Amino acid sequence: MTLGDVLHLSDRQERLLVRAMQLTLSGLLVYGLATYQLGMAVNGGLALAVTFLPALLRREYGYTMDVGLVLWITVAIFLHSVGSLGLYSRYSWYDEITHTISATVIAGVGYATLRAFECHSDDIDVSSEFRAVFIVVFVLASGVLWEVFEFAVPYLSRVLGVSSPVTVYGIDDIVTDMLFNTVGAVLVAFWGTGYFGGLAVFFRQQLSSNNSK
Repeated sequence: MTLGDVLHLSDRQERLLVRAMQLTLSGLLVYGLATYQLGMAVNGGLALAVTFLPALLRREYGYTMDVGLVLWITVAIFLHSVGSLGLYSRYSWYDEITHTISATVIAGVGYATLRAFECHSDDIDVSSEFRAVFIVVFVLASGVLWEVFEFAVPYLSRVLGVSSPVTVYGIDDIVTDMLFNTVGAVLVAFWGTGYFGGLAVFFRQQLSSNNSK
């Protein structure tokens, strides 16, 4: 079963939703540049670039990602980028939602990477319990790196004399972020790994391709 089956949306509907979010992110980029709000421009530009990664993988490697997964990734980056317009500061629950959704994407990448190495090498054989723990640890480690990034960006922005694309809300916010990162990781570890099977196959093919060179 694909994500498209779960969402009960056709491929066309999912693609239209992705294009609508990409158009909105393009608007943030253009508006930020036009009004000299470099933080908004950077935020929108980076988010937009991430949404085109599935298309880049298709063009460069011939890997066609499930449209539902493309929509999932786009929603995660879109919600984070739009949140910088004031939703984070206005609604405390918004940050919890974005971190949970983003964590599910990171968890899926972690699972696909581990599974690719498992299938690629006969020397790697782990239990389902270890796989679940790995997914959670992978997400938490990624979360720590993100929090360090969030603290570093405002400082660098002040040095460069530009507005920061991210805002730091304090230690309590970090604890909440890590909590909902864990929620997202657990959701994938126990119920969502199947949606990333195609990505795991792609990673394995790349490992085999690199070894054959």
